[in-house]
Amino acid sequence: MLLSRARASRGEARARYEDEAIRVNMVVATDVARRYHGRGIPAEDIDQVAYLGLVKAVRGFDPTVGDDFLSYAVPTLRGEIRRYFRDAGWAVRPPRSVQEVQARVTQADAELTQRLGRGPRPAEIAVHLDVPLPLVVDALSASGCFSPVSLDAPRPDGESVESPIDRMGDLDPAFASAEARMALGPLMETLTPRDRRIIELRFFDNRTQAQIGDEVGVSQEQVSRLLSGILRKLRASLAA
Repeated sequence: MLLSRARASRGEARARYEDEAIRVNMVVATDVARRYHGRGIPAEDIDQVAYLGLVKAVRGFDPTVGDDFLSYAVPTLRGEIRRYFRDAGWAVRPPRSVQEVQARVTQADAELTQRLGRGPRPAEIAVHLDVPLPLVVDALSASGCFSPVSLDAPRPDGESVESPIDRMGDLDPAFASAEARMALGPLMETLTPRDRRIIELRFFDNRTQAQIGDEVGVSQEQVSRLLSGILRKLRASLAA
């Protein structure tokens, strides 16, 4: 066996045996790398990582412990490729916990799909892997972080939209008032029921001052003064 001879040799002789073992097993590295193609990293880069992993496996294999090189080499190659994805393959980098579990989620998805005859639910993947459900959900959501779609990408065949950006919604006009609503919510609770009702009628129901006066039982002039006082009080509370 080449690796047994390499282990028993030194210097140039050992290097020749190791080089031959690498050459013989290049097809194994190619097959392992092919499974990771199309995930957002150039295939050539993945192949190079696999070849480097093969060199590492050849130099690290101890034939005195076991004689099945492939059972040692294949996990080594996969580990090197996954580490490369983890370190260099994220266009948008999620938390490390999500990165580490995503490969397991992908593998579990394939296994459970074959077993169940359908795509597994996130809860089923979580039970299969014995990991928290929110972590599985985050890992599934991060599947596009390797190769996000460009907003200017050509439209898919058969779709009427010009590009992914055409599927995005427009700016919501409510965004401008969202912060004000959150800030005013607790302050509205400090108003008296009558003052709160006046605010609701004026700014939510768009009632006139005369209509508000009829509803709460005061004159239009009083409504004007009440509104001024209420708004002054709210502004002071916001400033504080």
